[in-house]
Amino acid sequence: MLSQIRPAIVLLVLFTALTGLAYPLAITGIAQAVMPNQANGSLLTTSAGPVGSALIGQNFATDKYFHSRPSATQAQDPAHPDDSSKTIDAPYNAANSTGSNLGPTSQKLLDRVKADVDARRAAGATGVIPADAVTTSASGLDPHISPENALAQVAAVAKARNLPEDKVRAVVEANIEGRALGLIGEPRVNVLRLNMALDALTSS
Repeated sequence: MLSQIRPAIVLLVLFTALTGLAYPLAITGIAQAVMPNQANGSLLTTSAGPVGSALIGQNFATDKYFHSRPSATQAQDPAHPDDSSKTIDAPYNAANSTGSNLGPTSQKLLDRVKADVDARRAAGATGVIPADAVTTSASGLDPHISPENALAQVAAVAKARNLPEDKVRAVVEANIEGRALGLIGEPRVNVLRLNMALDALTSS
């Protein structure tokens, strides 16, 4: 019986060492050597330290910052710590990536989109409101907005910072990322990078 168990134990130990230790350590070492920034979370930093990741959106609430697209992520309601079915809105909750799952006939979705459009109008937006300004992404953590969405916010941000609109627009245009390899995806603006560039402009 021992002769039958011994090979199984040896294989278990061997493959645990290979797949549980050697392989992860090798991949971690290669990632740190080849692309350390991405391996460490694509963190963006200032002189004060890390301010966030370029891969995960944040909720910018004040008028002096460009706003990310809406987020439908939620968190457990602290008033009901023992009931996971009780949740509250928690925009850009990186621990709970999710979409809203609301369909096009949902009155709740229609009411929220209308409220977001009205808020954009009240903030001074004119013309067509970009779709990504009032709709959530599938992950709820999208760090990017469309150039049209960013440009539509220029007037409000410039007013809040007491800056000329053309100067703020130039910051937006400088932060537009093109299609990958010129073909893949759509032009986009990373909101955190844009707001960091705006802070650097106003502090200089």
